[in-house]
Amino acid sequence: MAEVGLLAFARTAWEVGRAVLPPYRTRFSKHQFTQPQLLAILCLMRYEDWTFREAEVRLGEHRELRQTLGLSSVPDFMTLYRFLERLEGQTIDGAVGETVRRMRGWRRRCRRRARVAIDATGLAQGAVSTFFVRRMHHHGQKPLPWRHWLKWVVVADLDQQFLLSQSARRGPWNDCANLPTMVEAASQQTRIGVVLADAEFDSERNHTYIRQRLGAQSVIPAKRGKKTWRVRGVRAEMRRAFPRKLYRRRALIETVFSSVKRKLSARAPGRSLRMQMRQALLLGLSFNLYRLRHRYIFLRMSTEPNSF
Repeated sequence: MAEVGLLAFARTAWEVGRAVLPPYRTRFSKHQFTQPQLLAILCLMRYEDWTFREAEVRLGEHRELRQTLGLSSVPDFMTLYRFLERLEGQTIDGAVGETVRRMRGWRRRCRRRARVAIDATGLAQGAVSTFFVRRMHHHGQKPLPWRHWLKWVVVADLDQQFLLSQSARRGPWNDCANLPTMVEAASQQTRIGVVLADAEFDSERNHTYIRQRLGAQSVIPAKRGKKTWRVRGVRAEMRRAFPRKLYRRRALIETVFSSVKRKLSARAPGRSLRMQMRQALLLGLSFNLYRLRHRYIFLRMSTEPNSF
């Protein structure tokens, strides 16, 4: 990760963790490692695509990284695994909200509402090579070795290129009914002006929620059903005069997915579905931390004289 080093990322993750987590879970804790420290290590694992055992080895080898996180000793891999088991989705959502608050704090003068998009992508459950999967399927005409995958749904700010809300579940699954919940969670982070989505989220109920409850513009192509079917309301408007120029901005969420998978990881490892979901949510948090630190470095270089 050339743009943001490990020490800078770890420092940012630790600061965000201290803002959303108490030092210890209970008064009976061993007080050997704090919760913000362990959360920062989990984010480092997602940032560098480490396993639990690799994280223990890397921390043992990197003295400056331990000093940055304030670690007097190295937590073993079972300590990290058990902390991930206890980590709740609400805690990760709070950390994501903290990164959004810090990111938008640098643009308080901008009063324009955010343009957001909602979409989903698949994450691999392990380190299996997709090349050999495709080769076996096309050349051997054999079925794929799995029927399910992890589906990661996000709402992203298209202008700032960071995540506002996220969820994960086993796919394949139709997330049309989940749009109000996802957009509502994103609206608590920032004011929304436009919501863009593909045909998977096409329904009159979603249009009504976005326009009446949020006071935002909704752009979703009305492609569900046959063309001969008679549609009414906003879906009829989408068929009659679809704003193609505005809808082109939806492609930026694919750029977000590409950045996450190229710069961080395309996997959500774990033997159970619950652990895979936690890994996917941590991946979104780590991407926001990366964007937060990258934006800070960019602003500092642009404001300091003779920075080049």
